Amino acid sequence: MLSQLLPKSDISIRDNLKWLFILRNLLILAEAFLVSITTFGFGLKLPFEQLWLVILSVCAVNLYTWMRLQTDEMVTELEIFSQICIDVFAMASLLYLTGGASNPIIWIFLLPLIVTAIMLPQSYVWNMVILTSSVYTVLIGFNIPLPAIEPHVPNPEYLTPEMKHQLHMVADKHYFNLHIFGMWFGFVFSAGLVAFFVVELSNTLKERERNLAEARENALRDEKLVSLGTLAASAAHDMGTPLGTIAILTHEMLQEFPEENHPVMQKKLKIMEQQINRCKDALSVMSASAGQMRAESGQVMRLTEYLDEVINQWRAHKSTTKLSLFISPDNHQKAKIIAERTLTHSIINILNNAAQVTSLNKGIELHATWTLSELELQIRDYGPGFPKEYLDFLGEQPVASKKQGLGVGVFLTYSTIKRLGGTIEFSNKEDGGACVIINLPLLTAEESYDEPGNRETSIITG
Repeated sequence: MLSQLLPKSDISIRDNLKWLFILRNLLILAEAFLVSITTFGFGLKLPFEQLWLVILSVCAVNLYTWMRLQTDEMVTELEIFSQICIDVFAMASLLYLTGGASNPIIWIFLLPLIVTAIMLPQSYVWNMVILTSSVYTVLIGFNIPLPAIEPHVPNPEYLTPEMKHQLHMVADKHYFNLHIFGMWFGFVFSAGLVAFFVVELSNTLKERERNLAEARENALRDEKLVSLGTLAASAAHDMGTPLGTIAILTHEMLQEFPEENHPVMQKKLKIMEQQINRCKDALSVMSASAGQMRAESGQVMRLTEYLDEVINQWRAHKSTTKLSLFISPDNHQKAKIIAERTLTHSIINILNNAAQVTSLNKGIELHATWTLSELELQIRDYGPGFPKEYLDFLGEQPVASKKQGLGVGVFLTYSTIKRLGGTIEFSNKEDGGACVIINLPLLTAEESYDEPGNRETSIITG
């Protein structure tokens, strides 16, 4: 989508051009209506061909604007201002042909000024004030006057002066009524148009403010992540030497206590050696030389294979916890995902937290549902649930304690999912336990595989 390729600022300017296109369409309809009703309804002899030539020129400009909106080229503020200036000159041309400043719809110059004030910076607004004021002033002295409404009688030579005076009074009254109608129409049209577009453009500005607030929130979260990353790198550097010393001592103890003489000690030492190797692997990921590249790198994998890999990695360290996996067999089997290490660690972290607090008899549940474009994971446990005081901001910032599996890990998981364009929700179930719902975007698969049926498969492991 175009909105995914362009920066937020250009999207907002492009939206302004779209609203300008819509506003010009409404103005074209209003101009065509006014020209038609004054020419055919009130019988005024206006320069009909010149008026329609101006309206067709405005239609051509709007056609160019529509074609411009179909391209991916960046829209600039100067381009918006130039198009509004074209509208001002088009309005000036129509008013020049219909009485200039004496035309009751001379108020229409307020519309480009209002639109400029809403869409563009202050410098453009003052330039528009100068332009519209200058055009208004020129139209006072240079214009084609509106034709007078002459009384139509079959035989004017038989009329007495008194009768001609009465007929001219009727004509003047008719002309005054026409002027009043033009002012009334102008007020109603401008009030409705300004109200509609000011509200819509105000909503656009509010949306921009929300985007800025979200960007500030992301920047603060990224700052916390950088701080945590710095502390992690420092901890990895400080722990490297003592962990290497422990590894050497463990290896020597394995040689000093052979298995045939000390089977229990040998078993404990092997477990210790395995845990030391796990710590060394974790430190290698956090190390400054290669850890960042390994943590950020990812490869494209078929979603089913990736889920199998995540579950197998988690089972390697939580072999005693029962996992119930629910998947839909009619899902798209060729959906693909970018398998990042950070994403894998995030999902495993949520599974670990659920396993720590769940009931041993019921275990945890993992529901996986996806389409060609989105994956939804629901991780359910049967523990005490999330503390209510944490639910409102859970994941958005680290909590002070590690009680019930909450802490920095959840914050890192939340940040990773957000960085990948997904969402994560935390909730408590009415029948007990907690539920975490993760939605992630998927890569568009070249082919989709649909299998009939809408049943659900349950796989119990552990």
